[in-house]
Amino acid sequence: MNIQRFIAPTAREALAKARMTFGDGTLILSNRPTADGIEVVATAEDALASLDREETVVSRPKGTPADTRRAFTLTVEPDSKVEDDVAQLSMSTLSFQDYVRERMLRRRQDASAESLRAGKPAESRPRPSQVNASIQLDTTPKQKAAPPKVSNPAFPSTPSALPQALMNELNSMKELIEERFTALTWLGQARQHPIVSNMMLKFIRAGYSPLLARTVLEKLPEDSDAAESMQWVLDVLERNLKTDSEMKPLYEEGGTFALVGSTGVGKTTTAAKLAGLCAQKHGASSVGLITLDTYRVGAHEQLRSFGRMLGVVAHLAHDRAALQDLLGLLANKKMVLIDTTGIAPHDPRRRDMMDVLELPNVNKLLVLNAGSQGDTLDDVVTSFKTKGIQQAVLTKVDEAVKLGPALDAAIRHQLLLRGVTTGQKVPEDWEAADAAKLIRASMRAQGKSAYEPKAIDLGFFFAQSSSKATSRDNLHA
Repeated sequence: MNIQRFIAPTAREALAKARMTFGDGTLILSNRPTADGIEVVATAEDALASLDREETVVSRPKGTPADTRRAFTLTVEPDSKVEDDVAQLSMSTLSFQDYVRERMLRRRQDASAESLRAGKPAESRPRPSQVNASIQLDTTPKQKAAPPKVSNPAFPSTPSALPQALMNELNSMKELIEERFTALTWLGQARQHPIVSNMMLKFIRAGYSPLLARTVLEKLPEDSDAAESMQWVLDVLERNLKTDSEMKPLYEEGGTFALVGSTGVGKTTTAAKLAGLCAQKHGASSVGLITLDTYRVGAHEQLRSFGRMLGVVAHLAHDRAALQDLLGLLANKKMVLIDTTGIAPHDPRRRDMMDVLELPNVNKLLVLNAGSQGDTLDDVVTSFKTKGIQQAVLTKVDEAVKLGPALDAAIRHQLLLRGVTTGQKVPEDWEAADAAKLIRASMRAQGKSAYEPKAIDLGFFFAQSSSKATSRDNLHA
């Protein structure tokens, strides 16, 4: 009987070597981790067939199958190798299966004994004959049914007995299979419902994330035509985009606002626009300007220039104590605007600046560039997130080719938009945040682009897993 041992860094490579030697009829006898890698002992199914034929020529001893199994069990040494046992015993296919089963049971008993000696309770394992008898499907929502257990005597049935490398490979294969099934499910629905496919393509072309698009389209009414589906999608997006349409504008509401965000998003210009609008409504004496930007060259001079245009004095605060003093001096103002240093989301100074702004009655106003890429906006929102409702302003809307990424981030992170800026003019280029106007502008057809996907590319978007997302339940259809 031709039995060979194969050693490789991983179980997959060892199995591949065995199949290259014995072909498709490879029979795995055992596998175990060694110092050199994973050791796999294998043979060919033809060898077992030849053993079976030789056994028919030799007369069998009298006795029942149970007697034969008992006699066979007594001749197997616990510490013997597979090759020695096979060479010593002329086994049929049935006796070979019993032999392997006995070795596996002995190995499990040894593992249980070692666990008891170490003070750990032994794991309860089902008998080989009962492995497939206790399978139950779990239909509880948001839980996946356990895969059926396969009683393969060549591999241990408990995860603790498997090498970590093999477990990692199995987990990666499981994730890959789940993604492929998700892709096939969505593509099947797209073929049955062309409207869903067209709407998904429109979402992706507008810059919205596949996560938001799938979440919305999963609730799309099945009996709607193209026009009704489009109107339904627009209504859903408008309801989920929070704006201050039912509140007073910022410059009429008043209060103390600190403008925070990344570098170059337009915080200083936005502060000047809000100050100008408040000065027009309530007079120049109703506005106070403070800057914390001592890092950027000319930052204080820029805000001071805007202040001179509006008749407002701009003050400079170097630290938290100076900021507290200035806020006390400007306590009688209708609106106080604090311009901060532009800091990257992962800059260590960001935490220090946010700590300086942790003062009573200081509201943080997140300034977002509407033309930024979706992942960049997600990173900024996550880094500058504050307690309670996060208020935000979209800037440079006139420069954004696609508004989808900015509105997508605002919807998923439940931001409250307090206004948008559409240019550099102070204070004219300021508009109220109108959800219907912004959503319809984002869904307008854009010109051809190298980044624009086609219908054939939808499978890549459908295949992306959405299990890590946490904001799907916050959407209201």
